[in-house]
Amino acid sequence: MNATRRRILAWLASAAPAAMAGAHAAAPSSAPRYAAVMPGYRMRFPHDEGSHPAFRTEWWYVTGWLDAAKRDPLGFQITFFRAHGEVDHRNPSAFTAREIVIAHAALSDRTRGRLLHDQKIARAALGLAGAEQGRTRVWIDDWALVQQPKGYRATIAGAQLGLDLTLTATQPPLLQGDDGFSRKGPRPESASYYYSIPHLRVSGAIVQSQARSNVSGLAWLDHEWSSSYMDERASGWDWIGVNLDDGGALMLFQMRDRRGGRFWAGGAHRARDGERRVFSPREITFTPTRTWRSPRTGTEYPVAWRAAVAGLDLTIEPLFEDQEHDTRASVGTIYWEGAVTALARGKRVGRGYLELTGYWRPMRL
Repeated sequence: MNATRRRILAWLASAAPAAMAGAHAAAPSSAPRYAAVMPGYRMRFPHDEGSHPAFRTEWWYVTGWLDAAKRDPLGFQITFFRAHGEVDHRNPSAFTAREIVIAHAALSDRTRGRLLHDQKIARAALGLAGAEQGRTRVWIDDWALVQQPKGYRATIAGAQLGLDLTLTATQPPLLQGDDGFSRKGPRPESASYYYSIPHLRVSGAIVQSQARSNVSGLAWLDHEWSSSYMDERASGWDWIGVNLDDGGALMLFQMRDRRGGRFWAGGAHRARDGERRVFSPREITFTPTRTWRSPRTGTEYPVAWRAAVAGLDLTIEPLFEDQEHDTRASVGTIYWEGAVTALARGKRVGRGYLELTGYWRPMRL
């Protein structure tokens, strides 16, 4: 994508919400009513792997570790967001931005000691971007995540990096929370529908500085959709997803309040034999053990943790510390997200990803 188009998209990201808000104020009767997340919904696969346009926000989030010949392991992240714009939904024009699609891609390269990151944003109109219902197919131009018979294919053609990865499912979906109903706070309306697919087997290629490398590895996919994700008292979250070396999978998160304290927590563990256990907030303990301050933004992040839950006591260590994402040109925030190793008694027991939001500024969705 050329520099001119980048500037246009960045302008749209900042200017469009104000314009849409003005249109909404002028015609309040046209405001859409978004569907609510309610307990008791039974997920259907593959149908629920597609888009849910009745809900306000949705994302497909793939993270993982890659191995290549004669080089250190790499972390990668691919995320597609679908969000409703505040527009008059009675307008039949094909140019009307009823939805916006945002994409992020990143490669954590310890050899270079830095994060390669790219992002896109586009209106879901005229076939240039969109999110299909009934199966996973979400795209912006030549960036895409598409469901296939045995998994997914992810293609990213960024200015700094390229990814062409096949993700093969080896395990069934892991329903988070109460059979997919995932609370994010004490109020039941602060919730999402949420499932994960751990232990995706990865094969394909990456491109850095026009050099192509064949890679393989393991990945984790999260899919969430909601209309009221965060309680207004929450400022951000800390999230960990780990593919355990024994074949199990672990997800833990905590929501933080405006003073930095824990507001809510949740998570689930699926053992190698398939037994699933869902954790209540009181069972989960997050303790930061080391922080890192960004030389670019001055933001301080707790990049190393001790995570304890129901007999599991893990140390979480980053692949390297500088894995900060500046996504102000798309979703308007800065956060830390990177590859981490999980250890128990000093021995590696898994690899995964850690996401830290709301440390730069309180999150707004």
